[in-house]
Amino acid sequence: MADAEALPFAGGSFDVALSTFGVMFTPSQEKAAAELVRVVRKGGKIGLASWTPDGFIGRVLKLVGKYMPPPAGTKPAILWGTEARLAELFQGHEIHASEQAFTFRYESPEHWVHMFRKYYGPTNRAFASLDAEKAAALEADILDLLESSNRGGKGSLIVPGHYLEVVITRA
Repeated sequence: MADAEALPFAGGSFDVALSTFGVMFTPSQEKAAAELVRVVRKGGKIGLASWTPDGFIGRVLKLVGKYMPPPAGTKPAILWGTEARLAELFQGHEIHASEQAFTFRYESPEHWVHMFRKYYGPTNRAFASLDAEKAAALEADILDLLESSNRGGKGSLIVPGHYLEVVITRA
């Protein structure tokens, strides 16, 4: 684990660099992308998995943003889940992307909120920074989204979450 905007490795150190739902949350997307390219040898691969803007987690992050906007000057993390943004960040490199689905399975919508409030960085930080009234409103919004997305029916939660799976070959 390292700062994605200042990786502590020499250029061309790796055949492969991988980020699964991590690098997408860096403040400077341009710096992070440049660092990934820098540390991978020519012909090496960069593998990414990033939530899509219209997928379930993308919609959760949009809800969180209503209550806790991202810092000024930063771009939304979910842009990493778009081929257009990746083409900008990794211009000149070969990019192969495909949308995939991960299925969230929890006991209930309330169980999902409990777990993500406690363990998932973006929702954890949002709930911790909000007063009780706004935290209750965010929770209600997330529960509404969970209910409308649930494919499992009463007594369970099954929600598909789409992400972009990407392999970039360094030129």
